[in-house]
Amino acid sequence: MIWILFILCLNVVYFSYRYVWWKPAVDYKYPRILMYHMIRDAIPGKKFNSLRVSPKNFERQVKYLYENGWQSYTISEALEQREVLPPKSVVITFDDGYKDNFTNALPILQKYNFKATIYLVVNRHNRDWSGERKAKNAGAGLKDELKLSDYDINKLISSELIEIGGHTMTHSNLNNLNKEQKEYQICQSKKEIEEKFSIECNSFAYPFGIYDTKDKEIVQKCGYTNAVTTKIGIADIKICDIFEIPRITVSGKDNFFAFVLKLKNGKRGVKK
Repeated sequence: MIWILFILCLNVVYFSYRYVWWKPAVDYKYPRILMYHMIRDAIPGKKFNSLRVSPKNFERQVKYLYENGWQSYTISEALEQREVLPPKSVVITFDDGYKDNFTNALPILQKYNFKATIYLVVNRHNRDWSGERKAKNAGAGLKDELKLSDYDINKLISSELIEIGGHTMTHSNLNNLNKEQKEYQICQSKKEIEEKFSIECNSFAYPFGIYDTKDKEIVQKCGYTNAVTTKIGIADIKICDIFEIPRITVSGKDNFFAFVLKLKNGKRGVKK
C-alpha cells in the first residue's frame, strides 16, 4: 500500500512538473504568438518530428481557438493595432516556407477565417540547413521536405489571410557570418520577396532564433518593422522590444492538453 501511494505521489509530481497545470494564466490581454513549421504527419524514425504538426492536430487547435473566441491577426496587424487589441488575440506563424503551409494549412485557415504570417527562406529549394546550427543534424531530412513554389506563395497572398515575412536568403546561422554576409542574408531577402511578389515585407524571423545586437540593428536598417525569435514566452507587445518578440512553440509532439496549457501561460511545463 505504501509503495502504491509512493508511486502515485511520484506520478503527481511528474505530471505537475511536465504540465504545470496549477500555474495561473498569463493575462489574456497579451496576444499569443504561436510558432509552427510544417503541417504534415510525422515521419517514423526521422529527426525533427517536433517540427511536424499533423493536419488533424492543427485543425483541432485552430478549431479550439475559433470556438473559444480567439481573434486572429498577422504579426504586422497585431503590432499596428497593439494599443487596441482585444483579449484573446492570436498570431499564427510558420517558419521556413514548407509546401504543406499551402496544401495543408491554408485550407484549415480558410475554413475558420484565421490569418497567419509565413517567414520565407528565399533560396529554399534543395537546401539542407539542418546542420547550420548543429553539425550532427546535417542531412537529417529537411532538404527532402517540399518547399513553397512561387505559385503557391502568390495563392497564399491572394487568399488575403497570409503575410509573407523574411527569414534570410538561405537560412544561414547568422553567428557564422561577417557583417557583409549578414547584410546580404537579411536585406536581400526582403528586397527579393518584395520585388518577386509585389508586396511589402515588414516582418522578420531570425534563423534558429540565433542573433545578436548587431543582427537586430541590420534588421532595422534594412527596413523591417519587427522581428520574432524562438525565445519561449508571451510578451506585452505594447512595451517589449519589437525586434525580439518571443513566441509559443507548438510541437508535433504536443498533445492537445499541452497546446491548451501553452495558450494559458506560454509553456507546457517548467522548462518548455
